[in-house]
Amino acid sequence: MAETLEKRWYVLHTYSGYENKVKTNLESRAQSMGMENYIFRVVVPEEEEHETTKGGKEKVENKKTFPGYVLVEMVMTDQSWYVARNTPGVTGFVGSHGAGSKPAPLLEDEVELILRRLGMSSRHQDFDVSVGESVTIVEGAFKGLVGKVTAIDREKMKLRVNIDMFGRETATELNFDQVDKLI
Repeated sequence: MAETLEKRWYVLHTYSGYENKVKTNLESRAQSMGMENYIFRVVVPEEEEHETTKGGKEKVENKKTFPGYVLVEMVMTDQSWYVARNTPGVTGFVGSHGAGSKPAPLLEDEVELILRRLGMSSRHQDFDVSVGESVTIVEGAFKGLVGKVTAIDREKMKLRVNIDMFGRETATELNFDQVDKLI
């Protein structure tokens, strides 16, 4: 089977309740087996759920959006498939027909929708921008404005950007995919 050397998102099926353990194990295996250039982000889709207890206190719990599933951004090769597939707690890839066949990747629209719901971006962590650099906002309420980057959260794929509004400097938080680097 011809290997595609393109980063795509795939879904791993896991034992229920093992999602976070699979994430940790896969990230660790990717590092220890020299697969950092093939296995990139591992995401356990979760949403915060706010609940009021009998005592009137607010309790926040992270609930799994897709229990038993973990998303992984990777380049699908025989070796990367083997590393992910044989991670403890993984039962297989979704979209694979078994017998060692490669799975089908998620569609870009699906990935974008899921990551946005999680407050993340589909733009890669290697988005090359530094604090102090100027960016153009390409999406959202401030589209077309130029701002200066004041902070970068690579884990959540977010930037803090100061923009000039009505003669005042205003801070805003943006996703990586809402800006382009000013050239």
